[in-house]
Amino acid sequence: MLFGFFLICFVASVIGAICGIGGGVIIKPVLDAFGILDVRTISFLSGTTVLAMTSYSVLCSKFGGESHVSRKIGLPLAVGAACGGILGQVLFQYILTLSANKDRVGAVQAFCLLLVTLGTLLYTLYKDQIPAHRVERMSYCFIIGIFLGLVSSFLGIGGGPINLVALFFFFSMPVKAAVENSLYTIFFAQMASLMQSVFMHSIPDFVSGILAVMVFGGILGGFCGRRLNKRLQEETIEHLFIALMVAMLFINLYDIYKFMQ
Repeated sequence: MLFGFFLICFVASVIGAICGIGGGVIIKPVLDAFGILDVRTISFLSGTTVLAMTSYSVLCSKFGGESHVSRKIGLPLAVGAACGGILGQVLFQYILTLSANKDRVGAVQAFCLLLVTLGTLLYTLYKDQIPAHRVERMSYCFIIGIFLGLVSSFLGIGGGPINLVALFFFFSMPVKAAVENSLYTIFFAQMASLMQSVFMHSIPDFVSGILAVMVFGGILGGFCGRRLNKRLQEETIEHLFIALMVAMLFINLYDIYKFMQ
């Protein structure tokens, strides 16, 4: 069973590092589909694994002198994402307290992720026909970051495809620059979300061995994904991203069906 957790996190993190989606958008719904753990535990483990992967990617870019994150845009986005990460965690815990059936919370997450994935797919397919913008005001960047952090933390996906759409639409970033800035934003959002869980004593019970293999798989996947990202053409990365979104639509539909049974 531990190898299965490792494999899911490794593959998800390879793809996440290539496409800039963190991997949680794959880890969370796939683990939900297997139904091995409860919704709360899966959200925590998924978010922590994504944090490990993005920590590796961000630190490597920073200390390797390869970072293309703009202070004018990337920093306020990241700070906003950190605030949003805290809000998302508070919202998730609040909804958990309202529902006696935790599977219903999983259904809500799966439905929201389905909408996010579908919207992302449609935007990616037709983005050449949609005018992009070049937002530069720090206050606007901060507000956008709050929204991205809130969504990623609430859904337990780390950031996912919605980050790339925001970076394409609001900042007109090329694919590889958007990937790096997305991972940077995810890092801050997940760090804030984890700290919120620690301070509020809302960390669920879990087997430490599972977290260990998931984090190891996430870091190793981030290492391999970074190397592949440098070798792949932007067009190839975009095609991989589209294929992933189609696959995730079907997985989310299955999760909704399973949780509603």
